[in-house]
Amino acid sequence: MQARELLAGIRIVPVVVIDEIETAAPLAETLLEAGIKAMEITLRTDAGLDAISAVADKVPDMLVGAGSLRTPGQIEDVTNAGARFGVSPGSTPTLVTAARDAGLPFIPGAATASEMLSLLEQGVSLQKFFPAELAGGAAYLKAVGAPLPVVTFMPTGGIGPGNAADYLALGNVSCLGGSWLAPGKLLAARDFDAIHALARDAARLGV
Repeated sequence: MQARELLAGIRIVPVVVIDEIETAAPLAETLLEAGIKAMEITLRTDAGLDAISAVADKVPDMLVGAGSLRTPGQIEDVTNAGARFGVSPGSTPTLVTAARDAGLPFIPGAATASEMLSLLEQGVSLQKFFPAELAGGAAYLKAVGAPLPVVTFMPTGGIGPGNAADYLALGNVSCLGGSWLAPGKLLAARDFDAIHALARDAARLGV
């Protein structure tokens, strides 16, 4: 299955950095209760891989993905851990091939029209636009929509409640990634009530 099909109908994907494995499953449960059905756990910490496994095992209704993928070895690792999709800040033909061989729905990153065309040639139609705000924001995506109508995007980077609706209003934005739903300070404090409120408001944006 392609990532575009797997995430069909999902509009908000929290991008989460887990430092303590024990917070992974409660976070996933909190997000689900708030109406968020998918989450991306990044491999930016030592706990990332085990956190993916914890969510896959304990919260099977959550569509858990792995973010910050950089090597084919990581693609194998996250697939074995139970990740149901993968996300990368960029792309190489090697990464795309490794994800395809592993059967992992994959969303590689692109920031220029040339990168987008290269991914399209490799059969990737859902692409991560990163870093979204620094790379031109919603106005840039609107501009590339005319010459690249078959590409859809998951913009990530610099997106929050103040500008998320601008991206979601675009016809070529399938979903967006955001770290504002589960900020590190709230996770460290295990303030799941506050996270639930943020996630609930975000879920309403995607309706």
